[in-house]
Amino acid sequence: MGTDLKKAEAILRAQEDKLQFEAFKNEDALKLGMLMVDEIKARGIELAVCIRKVNGNIIFQYATEGTNLNNQRWMQRKFNTVCYMETSSLLAAVMSDITGEKVATHGLSETEYKFVGGGFPVRIKGSGITMVITVSNLPHEEDHGFIVDCVSKYLGITVPAMEEEIPIP
Repeated sequence: MGTDLKKAEAILRAQEDKLQFEAFKNEDALKLGMLMVDEIKARGIELAVCIRKVNGNIIFQYATEGTNLNNQRWMQRKFNTVCYMETSSLLAAVMSDITGEKVATHGLSETEYKFVGGGFPVRIKGSGITMVITVSNLPHEEDHGFIVDCVSKYLGITVPAMEEEIPIP
């Protein structure tokens, strides 16, 4: 049985709808970033993490020994995608599969944008995206899931889990 893209879209939209903040300042980025580092260590995984403002200013960044410059470049592509599409990079991938629109359809370059999981918007309730969380080094659905798990834990709420495998467009 193949991926149910409409179900995946609904779950991802529900995650983004629920995982919004009352406020999110630099100090909040540090607290969330440290929670993510603790989770990386608890899971024993190799991962690079970045939380940055939509203007590109990096507020928090951490990379385990098993990551490299390639992960940094993937986080940049995911950051660009979230800022441009105003949605998680995994939802951008799902919507690409549903609509057939690729990175190039939007006049963008795949060296700068990629529709894959691992980028998530920091939204302020009643407002817009102020920062973007990116991670890199796991399979892209797991990158997305790691962010969702950590933000859910930080906010103290439960959201639907993404269990579909999403092919990379």
